[in-house]
Amino acid sequence: MIQILVVDDHTVLRDGIRSILELESDMQVVGEAVSGDEVLKKMEECRPDCILMDINLPGKNGIEATSLVKKQYPNCQVLVLTMYEHDEYLMDALQAGADGYLLKDSSSEQVVAAIRMVMQGDSVIHPRMTKKLISYHQQQTESKPNENDLTGREKEVLSELVKGLSNKEIAKALCISDKTVKIHINKIFKKINVKSRSQAIIYAVRHQLVSFS
Repeated sequence: MIQILVVDDHTVLRDGIRSILELESDMQVVGEAVSGDEVLKKMEECRPDCILMDINLPGKNGIEATSLVKKQYPNCQVLVLTMYEHDEYLMDALQAGADGYLLKDSSSEQVVAAIRMVMQGDSVIHPRMTKKLISYHQQQTESKPNENDLTGREKEVLSELVKGLSNKEIAKALCISDKTVKIHINKIFKKINVKSRSQAIIYAVRHQLVSFS
């Protein structure tokens, strides 16, 4: 059973999300928070496996709350669910440790699927936000670091990772096994010194380690 904390300052949205998630046999809403300041209190009380986190919150915003959660509860998955499509919010959320970034126009099926994906260790990014990543990449002026440590296959895996694909989707795209994808991802993490998929995406985009066509 995936235990979920819903963080949003709008009662109607919290009620709607709860109704959607409680239709799933493997999900349970164990708590709600209406502000960023309330999140850590609810974390202690409810010990959720996953948080659905809005950004625009009273007090600490969702990005600040995400950073605090990830520092104190690194095994808790944080899925941002917001109306904001700004690339700076996306990058800040991923930098804070968010495991996914969805927009509120996502379908209920997409939200449910995204929760399951982040619980499996995958990173989820709304398709329109993937385009923001590409735009951000194109605007960067930082020079590339030495890429010699990454093999050609690792660069391919990293490129698919930035697109927001799951391990299974990467395996299918590159015609390799899921196990091989996991091995490549672990090696990539070690070589670029990151600990999560979202951090790898941030690093790859900022340092232009992948190309977009």
